[in-house]
Amino acid sequence: MAKQIRLNAFDVNAAMHNSHGLWKHPESERYRYKDLKYWVEMAQLLERGLFDALFLADVYGFYDIYRGSRDAALRDAIQAPINDPSLIIPTMAYATKHLSFAVTVPTTYEQPYAHARRMTTLDHLTNGRIGWNVVTSFLPSAARNFGLDKMISHDERYDIADEYLEVVYKLWEGSWEDEAVIRDAVRGIYTDPSKVHEIHHEGKHYRVPGPHLSEPSPQRTPVLYQAGASPRGRAFAAKHAECVFIDGHSYESMKFYVDDIRAQAVAYGRHPDDIKVFMALSTIVGTTAKEAEEKLRELTSLSSEEGPQAIYGGYTGIDLSKGDPNQILTFQATDHGQTVLARYTKMSPKEMTYGEVIESVKKIGGRAVVLTGSAEQVADQMQTWMEKTGIDGFNLGHLVTPGSLKEVIDLVVPILQERGVYKREYEQGTMREKLFGAGQSRLSERHPGASYRYK
Repeated sequence: MAKQIRLNAFDVNAAMHNSHGLWKHPESERYRYKDLKYWVEMAQLLERGLFDALFLADVYGFYDIYRGSRDAALRDAIQAPINDPSLIIPTMAYATKHLSFAVTVPTTYEQPYAHARRMTTLDHLTNGRIGWNVVTSFLPSAARNFGLDKMISHDERYDIADEYLEVVYKLWEGSWEDEAVIRDAVRGIYTDPSKVHEIHHEGKHYRVPGPHLSEPSPQRTPVLYQAGASPRGRAFAAKHAECVFIDGHSYESMKFYVDDIRAQAVAYGRHPDDIKVFMALSTIVGTTAKEAEEKLRELTSLSSEEGPQAIYGGYTGIDLSKGDPNQILTFQATDHGQTVLARYTKMSPKEMTYGEVIESVKKIGGRAVVLTGSAEQVADQMQTWMEKTGIDGFNLGHLVTPGSLKEVIDLVVPILQERGVYKREYEQGTMREKLFGAGQSRLSERHPGASYRYK
């Protein structure tokens, strides 16, 4: 049987995501992001298309590196204004049966004790259809608004995240036994106190005695996503992640990331197939290749000049407005994200000038691969990426919302189904079971989090 392509929709609870300038498109409904009905319609559309999940990004600050100001980000709705992504999930879950939800929450500013309860609550309310995208946050404006003078250094953020995961594993896996809640009306006991345990965590960054506030949910620990591809990020993913989200720009670089993370996972005692890898992707689909090219020209005419440079500044710490267009951009270690800067410098097949980088990030779709063509051509290209890189699927952005998603669901998905590489119905069970198989609602015994289970 051919390997099945998995699809998540890549989104954010904001006025715009990564389609800079395309909020101006007459068919865009992004402005409705504040309306619960919008999100219900989105979830039901994705379930009709048999998507695995809605993957919700988030950010805790303004993109204000470019020209030393947040103005460009605000003018072009660069992930601002933005709302809390976790609060829309229960309503979408109520309106669907199978669609799962992965929500981004940073470890740098969120306390693990409160976060553990929030995720357990979401796992209960979705009946086990929740995942957590573990990030460490990267904007100086976020650090300032959480009371810090400057950002915590890149690698130290991952050190904090390692301990953070240890705390939540103890709360989710080890604090409450499965039989703690008995609801025995005869004896008058709702929860057996002897089966609820403190965790007694004393670490460098956190002191959490416990116990966890919530009773065990269907998955206990949510499905764990991770979205960093720096050397430290890949090591963190190999240890903790069950799903990894990576930007791709060539078959070779994507295959390197996939192979490296899975090889490191084996070193942690895990199996290579314990990790599913999703690649960022956008599509422009037409009934013909000519129609798709016409759509691309239309989208390009609406694209933003400064917006992409604003988000690049946030991701890298580099203000592209300060460089001469003919000057070579070189890699500089910053405490922002490192992968995006490396892509245009030390991982680029050739040296790139500031001007060339600006033109590259301004392209429709930004850093993500954009597949343009007829439905057959897009399906072909999706299969080629799968075969050449070893990925498991795509986090699918939508350039025009919801039109770009409808194009894929109505035109591309039937072709993939006919070829036997896309499901025709959902598997039953929790998010983790849908990803890894029936009966696997809980973390694998090979996962480091499993070692914290109460014995």
